[in-house]
Amino acid sequence: MSYNTENIRNIALAGHAGSGKTTLFEALLHAGGVIQIQGSVERGTTQSDTDSQEKARGHSIDSSIAGIDRAHCHINLIDTAGYADFRGATLASFAAVETVAIVVNAINGIEYGTRRMMERAKERGLARVLVVNKIDFEGARLGMLVDALREEFGSECLPVNLPAQGGKLVLDCFFHRNGTTDFSSLAEAHQRILDQVVEINESVMGTYLDTGEASLTPEQLHDAFEQCLREGHLVPICFVSARNGAGVNELLELADKLLPNPTEGNPPPFLNAENQPIDVSADPAKHVVADVFKIVNDPFVGKLGVFRVWQGTIRRDTQLFIDDGRKPFKVGHLFRLNAKTHVEIDQAIPGDIAAVAKIEEIHFDAVLHDSHDEDRIHLAPLRFPQPMFGLALEPKHKGQEQKLSQALLRLSEEDPCFRMEHHKELNETVIRGLSDLHLKVMLERMKERYGVEVVTHPPRIAYRETIAGHAEGHHRHKKQTGGAGQFGEVFLRVEPLNRGSGFEFVDAVKGGVIPGQFLPAIEKGVRQAMESGAVAGFPLQDLRVTVYDGKYHPVDSKEVAFVSAGKKAFLDAVSKAHPIVLEPIVDVEVAIPESNVGDVTGGLAGKRARILGTDTQRGGELVIKAQAPLAELTDYPTELKAMTGGRGRYSLDLSHYEPVPLPVQRQLSEAWKPKVEED
Repeated sequence: MSYNTENIRNIALAGHAGSGKTTLFEALLHAGGVIQIQGSVERGTTQSDTDSQEKARGHSIDSSIAGIDRAHCHINLIDTAGYADFRGATLASFAAVETVAIVVNAINGIEYGTRRMMERAKERGLARVLVVNKIDFEGARLGMLVDALREEFGSECLPVNLPAQGGKLVLDCFFHRNGTTDFSSLAEAHQRILDQVVEINESVMGTYLDTGEASLTPEQLHDAFEQCLREGHLVPICFVSARNGAGVNELLELADKLLPNPTEGNPPPFLNAENQPIDVSADPAKHVVADVFKIVNDPFVGKLGVFRVWQGTIRRDTQLFIDDGRKPFKVGHLFRLNAKTHVEIDQAIPGDIAAVAKIEEIHFDAVLHDSHDEDRIHLAPLRFPQPMFGLALEPKHKGQEQKLSQALLRLSEEDPCFRMEHHKELNETVIRGLSDLHLKVMLERMKERYGVEVVTHPPRIAYRETIAGHAEGHHRHKKQTGGAGQFGEVFLRVEPLNRGSGFEFVDAVKGGVIPGQFLPAIEKGVRQAMESGAVAGFPLQDLRVTVYDGKYHPVDSKEVAFVSAGKKAFLDAVSKAHPIVLEPIVDVEVAIPESNVGDVTGGLAGKRARILGTDTQRGGELVIKAQAPLAELTDYPTELKAMTGGRGRYSLDLSHYEPVPLPVQRQLSEAWKPKVEED
């Protein structure tokens, strides 16, 4: 099919685990003529869940992309994972679409993942659609669910179609008003949504009030509807049954007629090198701007960089640059991802989602462009949850250290919430992810794909250090070895900054007592000391260092002398500035059966947690919100499983750092002293 940018629709399916996103993805592909037989999650035959881990576990782990060609539009559809453990790939897909369709389980109603995806899509300025799935299942009370959605997310949530005949049929109520549904008349629903749509556009509202609905053209209704979506004034509610197909064609028709195309969505938040907003338009004739939102290490075609084209046209044999690099690469092969297969294409226009292969330098969130003169353009970063769970690991078999490093690098390229760290002082490699399940899946992938097995153990908690007061420090470095000596003297002061401020280095030297070329050496020494810690061996943060005086020797002063003087003057000042150890505090959300609330809240209280509140869900489930020190949650997966019989689940997000209790600081400091003395 030949199409232009105005014919493209980019939609991500998101939502809570178990809402039926993958089954709906299959149903949409089947209705769109992409596949002849609809696959099954239970049988492991779906187009999107192709990874062996996905098939074994029966749920999505990564996102999957497929295109649907209709008579009047081309739909790029992205199926995403519902489990919070794999949220990284889900959120990454938001950088490629204009619309997020949040799938809601008609039986379970509003769940944790429903809220999170609605928040994140709104935060990104994306159009949102609530897709109520499983409408034909026994126990689905759809009228009550619509009321709950409107109460939770606002009165802008309105049905654009309604179920009938027990979920066997779906009737449009935006363009039509006649008919009876399971819980509301089409006329009532039609009037509510029409009133919501026309009130945002003065011209359309005037026409409607003066001459009535009949005088409004489909084009006027489309423009007003699209404006409502773009401004968050309307969140359509659509009903489907991915199992029996009810509402699936209606959802495709909604995408075709009413959802925003790439020229209608909110402008993407591109920034220049100074982080100032810049205009990027969906003009195929302008120079290329594309954003890489997904990396796939494919065993057959090599490393794939999957990108969304925002401006310009990418053709085979085009030369592109990565970020602000000056070394171009040639687009030898250009692919469209179609779930399980990669289809080679000649060009990608604004709005297209495509991929290039075998470009080792390409990375997640890279901006591709074709201009030698282009400044550093980047897309405003998505807000990903911090990977707080850690495992220290080493290869099970000797001689596989290099192989392990390469495997971890490949896995971290694919998942923005999976990270690898190496702590030199401990000679310890640590991987971090969003949960124990997240890390377990990554280790299983590493064994399966790269043949690397590992031994794991708990890592050190990511404590930090800072200071609570002001102090001054001084050190004179003087060394004579027979020839030219070493000399450097530094006076500096330290002061605390607000939590999360990082580090500031200030040059307040006057009169040339320290020549300017030695200031970077002093800063280098300070940073070395900050990495090593001053109380318990953890990196220092949230402080300002001001160098205000010193001395130098015209012959003996060298960079190495001022590195040493800066380091020791800094440690001298920190030792007098009431150094403290900070611990990571995480936001905890625990979803449990109501019958377990006493055990779970009591267990959290015993871990120095602060209970912030509870929220009752449909089906007798309770969500407990708390803040707790990460150090206290090392064994929490096992404990929660034991308390709830495996029915509890939880998620963590980094909130902030705060001082550890004094006994804990003493314990950490005492454990560090023998190592310092040994060194």
